[in-house]
Amino acid sequence: MQALLAVSRGIDRINAFVGKSVMWLILLAVLVSSGNAIVRKLFNWSSNSLLEMQWYLFGAAFMGAAAYTLQQNEHIRIDVFYGTRSRRTQHWIDLFGHVFFTLPFVVLMTWLLVPYTLQAYNSGQISTNAGGLIIWPARAILAIGFALLIAQALSEIVKKIAVMQGLMEDPHPFVSAHEAAELEGAQLAETVAKLAEGEKR
Repeated sequence: MQALLAVSRGIDRINAFVGKSVMWLILLAVLVSSGNAIVRKLFNWSSNSLLEMQWYLFGAAFMGAAAYTLQQNEHIRIDVFYGTRSRRTQHWIDLFGHVFFTLPFVVLMTWLLVPYTLQAYNSGQISTNAGGLIIWPARAILAIGFALLIAQALSEIVKKIAVMQGLMEDPHPFVSAHEAAELEGAQLAETVAKLAEGEKR
């Protein structure tokens, strides 16, 4: 199990690096969008390639951060049932979900997207929009994003089993929406108190 946990930590480090790095693509997408708007207004010129570049950059940021989001346990969850269960039952729910839903889905998507990407690459497929970009990088972004999700899903399964066996601390202790609101309120009150104290000085 320790060997699997070591592999899991390696996967976590890689996906954390990718997830934190792709946030800069959002800034780049904003700059491309702004530049496109400026040249369109000033020089009455635009290009579909600039529009598609924005989509590519946003897609890369979204797919690149997907595995990191899973690692940080920030995906959407319905707490109506989950939040009322014991922590051990929640672990079983998470494990069941990863094994029977998350993992099969991301494996299927990767299996379908790899040949889909290669087809576009081999044929030199280009966007149907005039002046558009080549297609295969967009498909490759999807394939790579889902491949990273496969690795992260496996990492989450290993960690969940280790937590249930008492081999490691729970990296994401469950906090209900009510508790999260109370913590946020306490942090806000503390920040306000520090600001008020600073003004007195």
